[in-house]
Amino acid sequence: MKQLHRQYEKIVTHNDFDGIVSASLCSFVLHVDKVIFTGPSSIERTLVSITGADVVCDLPYPLECGLWFDHHEGNYQALEYRNIDPSGLPGRFDLKPSCARVVFDFFGQGVTFPSWYEETVAEADIIDSFNYSSIEEWRRETPGRIIDRTLKISDPSLRERNAYMRNLVFQIRDHPLEKVALLPEVRKRFDRYAQEELRMSEIIQESAHFLPSDRNREMVILDLTRYKRRPDIVKNLAYLIFPEVLSVLEVHNLHDRGVKTNHLSFSLSLSLNINTKEYEKDVGEIMRSLNLGDGHRGAAGGTAYCTSKAEMLKKKGEIINGIFRLWEQQS
Repeated sequence: MKQLHRQYEKIVTHNDFDGIVSASLCSFVLHVDKVIFTGPSSIERTLVSITGADVVCDLPYPLECGLWFDHHEGNYQALEYRNIDPSGLPGRFDLKPSCARVVFDFFGQGVTFPSWYEETVAEADIIDSFNYSSIEEWRRETPGRIIDRTLKISDPSLRERNAYMRNLVFQIRDHPLEKVALLPEVRKRFDRYAQEELRMSEIIQESAHFLPSDRNREMVILDLTRYKRRPDIVKNLAYLIFPEVLSVLEVHNLHDRGVKTNHLSFSLSLSLNINTKEYEKDVGEIMRSLNLGDGHRGAAGGTAYCTSKAEMLKKKGEIINGIFRLWEQQS
């Protein structure tokens, strides 16, 4: 733990609930108040400035950093490909349900956390790995799930969204989730989510289709590439509309500074119904096999870079079919 004696300048973390909780833990231990939010593709494309004085959470390993915490198997494989031994890097990699769990276990060796941190990290475990026992459990309004849903709504600007997430980092650092979930701004955003959920369901119905080869309607595909600006939806709401499906695949274009690009993002998750069926599915392995990205057994994502609209349309069809082919090959 000698690394803790140095001074760190900022925390660079994933822009989701797990990334926020991970940053909260690091902020508590390392006394760092500057937090930057980003996604995996920005790290892979070196679009974020990171130095040896920075802490990186829940993201691929950058060219350098002061501490790195992660739990995605694909990021581990990327290091192996680069002949980098993760055990020699500052921080920790471990195949845990959440990055927050990796951070908690790492610092827990020498730091006394507030008593409520264990419950906070347990919520991150469930939310990030989508490890619910049923649709009913997923819909239950626990404090962690209330906060997570406030991240699913649209914001007037990226600056406002980042300001909200940054405030969450410090609130979760200093208070139990039960108290954070009652904050006026959190309740206001949660009420907005409830209002927007109907609109999300309508977009899902308009965008949904099944492949002709998917005769049993196991994978519903939500193709959002026709939209100039990606709609903010929760793709897992598709399970309420199509309760018989076993998985949902969302496809949308990436945006660069608010401008739609030809690059594609894929997000795949398992239905909670699959827990009661005799299937051995691993959507993270599907993303890794196609060299698209990474994830967990129940939820995964990836990116395909395209130089033109024609290439984008071609790759979209090839990748969707490739994902379903690997899906069928799994037991």
